[in-house]
Amino acid sequence: MKDIKYLEEKATSIRKSIIKMICKAKSGHPGGSLSSTDILTALYFAEMNIDPTNPKMENRDRLVLSKGHAAPALYSTLAERGYFDKEGLMTLRQYGSIFQGHPDMKKVPGVEISTGSLGQGLSVANGMALNAKLSGLSYRTYIIIGDGELQEGQVWEAAMTAAHYKLDNICAFVDSNNLQIDGNVDKVMGVEPIDAKWEAFGWHVIKINGHKYEEILDALEKAKKVKDKPTVIVAKTVKGKGVSFMENVCGFHGKAPTQEEAEKALAELGGNN
Repeated sequence: MKDIKYLEEKATSIRKSIIKMICKAKSGHPGGSLSSTDILTALYFAEMNIDPTNPKMENRDRLVLSKGHAAPALYSTLAERGYFDKEGLMTLRQYGSIFQGHPDMKKVPGVEISTGSLGQGLSVANGMALNAKLSGLSYRTYIIIGDGELQEGQVWEAAMTAAHYKLDNICAFVDSNNLQIDGNVDKVMGVEPIDAKWEAFGWHVIKINGHKYEEILDALEKAKKVKDKPTVIVAKTVKGKGVSFMENVCGFHGKAPTQEEAEKALAELGGNN
């Protein structure tokens, strides 16, 4: 198993980049970016078969960020992993920048699919996983879905499809932080019981703490052993994780921190370096 301290250090660096780039842009989604950071860190630094020097390697593992508004987390992770220089992150949402508010597969190395219209990611991930089956390739497809995104009907159509075709080479994460733009998920449109619903749709379900690397990595190992059905890892997370005044605060779903708030956040994360 990958050294946990190493992963924690990478995640802290990624969180710092998220804060800096969103503050500089004066626009973006810090809350859901920070809640998904540990999942992305585990995938890109301990799990996925990838090569930053060859982003289009045929048998690479794929990652679909269905909750595309968390693009700062994906961009920061890709930069930390060596796909491109970190300096470019500071152009987030600026005219002419490749780092748009949502991921663009045609411009950003390492981005597998342009996302942002919620609910569509799992359908695309299914296509990737099915392609591997038909082509005799061994790559796995991972996807991160927001819990509020489960309110979209297309997610459940795609869930049926993955089970029907026995796509055991796909692994979904539900970033379950119970907050969306309009408030608590259970108040806006309840989606619980999440685990029972996925089970009813024919998926193997694993429940974890989405900020504990031991649990994330163990779940990923278990998922690879599941045959003839897809796996979903329901990860309980905290919106704004790592920054005390952002944690579990709905207002930071899509609000950039001020310069003062960013400095405070960076201090909590160990300094502006």
